[in-house]
Amino acid sequence: MDGFKTIIEPFKIKTVETIKISTVQERKAFLEKAHYNPFLLDSDQVIIDFLTDSGTSAMSDKQWAAMMQGDESYAGARSWKKFYEAVSSLTHCKYVLPTHQGRAAERILYGYLGGKGKYFISNTHFDTTRANIEFSGAEAFDIPIAEGLIPEIDYPFKGNMDVKKLESIIKEKDAENIGAVILTVTNNSGGGQPVSMQNVEEVSAICKKYKVLFILDCCRIAENAYFVKHREASQQYKSYRQIAEDMFKLADGAIMSAKKDALVNMGGFLALKNEELANACKNLLIITEGFTTYGGLSGRDMEALAVGIEEVFDPHYLHYRIKSTAYLGDKLHAMGVPLMRPIGGHAVYIDAEKLYPHIPKHQYPGQALVCELYLKGGIRAVEIGSVMFGKYNDVGTLITAPMELVRLAIPRRVYTQSHIEYVIEVFEKILKDKSSARGFKITYEPRFLRHFTAHFERLPS
Repeated sequence: MDGFKTIIEPFKIKTVETIKISTVQERKAFLEKAHYNPFLLDSDQVIIDFLTDSGTSAMSDKQWAAMMQGDESYAGARSWKKFYEAVSSLTHCKYVLPTHQGRAAERILYGYLGGKGKYFISNTHFDTTRANIEFSGAEAFDIPIAEGLIPEIDYPFKGNMDVKKLESIIKEKDAENIGAVILTVTNNSGGGQPVSMQNVEEVSAICKKYKVLFILDCCRIAENAYFVKHREASQQYKSYRQIAEDMFKLADGAIMSAKKDALVNMGGFLALKNEELANACKNLLIITEGFTTYGGLSGRDMEALAVGIEEVFDPHYLHYRIKSTAYLGDKLHAMGVPLMRPIGGHAVYIDAEKLYPHIPKHQYPGQALVCELYLKGGIRAVEIGSVMFGKYNDVGTLITAPMELVRLAIPRRVYTQSHIEYVIEVFEKILKDKSSARGFKITYEPRFLRHFTAHFERLPS
């Protein structure tokens, strides 16, 4: 806002949800019962929920009003037409497949394109993306730029893909064996960092050169567009919506978990430009999600999504969203909390390895931090390190992740300034007691996506 330092929420609160305030002793018992895995806590045991920004947005009055117009017809519903128009006009894709969330679209597309002997390349695959690819038997390569793996340095587009490595892998594996190149904007697993328009153009050019499918994982496309406009000189005169559309024009298709930047609690889509590929995916959509004009969504879901995907590009909203996230990050940085810098759009990422140098990577310093945050302040966060992305070699030794991060994912239009100030106070306690934090070992884990349901045991000091 002109002339003011204070960033205010560009909305008013109409409905409130009660938060239950717990004691340290209560939280200790809750966490032990959840096997030291915050995913296994009940929501009413949490004071501030930063576990994810997916599906946790507060919807607007216009979205709730639109839901009342939901047409629940099985085929050809009015709501489908609104949904299709909103998605196709943004993505410039003729073929749109509605799904209940992003991972369903991933399963359909990457399951069809994948299989043994196939390779997928990304700036960084997120957990469900990698799981869907590897479940098919294919292999996933992460090739972020070098700057993206150094949390403390400031670099405007740390989410970029390494285009030299991209071309090298395509040549090495042969273009016909590349299932797809996937550019995630913003790069969630890489600290919520943005991708530049120049990088999208370069990736697109390489994919066209080798005739490789280029897919945007676009669940935070509006937040990425904000950074592009304000950090890339050639893009500063465009609107946020124009920047997003220009990115879509460079890709062959897109997958979106609409539970992020479409501001809804459930929904997603797969958008494609190739008719043959779209038809193959439609068959899988019908088998696993539903008919082509509703997929995994009700009419009211499609109505809310169509409104949300327009609202998210409002400049006042985006300014508030990015600046309020940066406020938390900048305050923690000033206190001496080691962070991924610069602050991303949807979350603040703590460098747990630097915060807890006495906890080795194989003892999961990120898991130690998420447990400390919950015990000290009732804050639920998520580890994005060797719990989420660690692997085992042939003899069962842990191959640790490149970074040990903890993500504070901030739900859209949910928390107020006082909630954020409370989080800052909790970190004061974290810093004061950091030398007493202890590592963990895993006592139970599934084969895929272990972080959701794994059990942990705290190690002795």
